Amino acid sequence: MRRADIAKTIESAGGKLEAIYFAFGDADFVIILDAPDNISAAALSVVANESGFVTSKIIVLMTADEMDQAIKKTTTIEYLPPGD
Repeated sequence: MRRADIAKTIESAGGKLEAIYFAFGDADFVIILDAPDNISAAALSVVANESGFVTSKIIVLMTADEMDQAIKKTTTIEYLPPGD
């Protein structure tokens, strides 16, 4: 795995490689990237998984401001729990 090759793949989807970390546990490595949108991130994951060489999992990070916006939006969502 070469950093330059990974960066080039991410850039081809309009993203930017931020960091690569090797890890112990369930994941052998973690790649942190900045993608222009979730669709581009998902496309990168599909390409990586299709290779058969890696299994990738996307974890979307939200800023504190985005979470504040989500919390404010909960007041406009109508939800009836099952059984009510």
